[in-house]
Amino acid sequence: MASSNPAFSDRAMDRIRAQADDVLRSPSEPQESAPVRATGSMTITGSCLKTLSMFGLVMIAGSFTWDMAMSGSPNAQAWLFGGAIGGLIVGILTCFKPNLAPITAPIYAVLQGLFLGGISAMYNAQFQGIVLQAVMLTMAVACAMAALYAFRIIRVTAKVRGMIVSATLAVMLVYLASFVLGMFGAGIPFLHDTGPLGIGISLVIVGIAAFNLLLDFDFIEKGSAQGLPKWAEWYAAFGLMVTLIWLYLEVLRLLSKLRSR
Repeated sequence: MASSNPAFSDRAMDRIRAQADDVLRSPSEPQESAPVRATGSMTITGSCLKTLSMFGLVMIAGSFTWDMAMSGSPNAQAWLFGGAIGGLIVGILTCFKPNLAPITAPIYAVLQGLFLGGISAMYNAQFQGIVLQAVMLTMAVACAMAALYAFRIIRVTAKVRGMIVSATLAVMLVYLASFVLGMFGAGIPFLHDTGPLGIGISLVIVGIAAFNLLLDFDFIEKGSAQGLPKWAEWYAAFGLMVTLIWLYLEVLRLLSKLRSR
């Protein structure tokens, strides 16, 4: 979201600083308590731990709708769509109110877990074992991108950032156009095709989602170096989960195309 992931844009960084300053300057808070509020700052370790806790919530909530869908419960789709819509609303709220992340980020994880559990069960019913493959590939890609960033094999320069942002925006516009056209019974050629071109398009989108992880890592590193408030760790975890969920869904889509041939 920001630059490509809106959660991690430069505006988001400014919004976090502004909201942190507002808290410290709050006239309703005793003046002597302000230094205590200022001592806690964002760290890379804290951001990673909160990301893991959100991942755990996704898995727990996902297992709920997974079991419902696999057992043929008629309520599975309601939970799936409820999680998707609720996750979107909470995600937008978090982007505009980063200081609420300690509350909204875990809620977002639960709601997205409900959605992912249901959608994953649907894919697995059609292609046995595809979900485990998608999870393993997503983790492998995430680890690979983390290594590329940590060893500075790929540096997040202004040029690289601009390329990732532009590519992500293009993908979002294509998906939006596909959604609108779908309402009128039309579609974008080759986007959902299982042929070589359709698979190639999915590979490109998976690559773009993967490169967004670099922007996420860069935000976490810069936020920690600049001493953003402690609650920003939840915001960082939220933004990273947004990208990981997108990457997982794109990998799932790619594998389903390959299995359909």
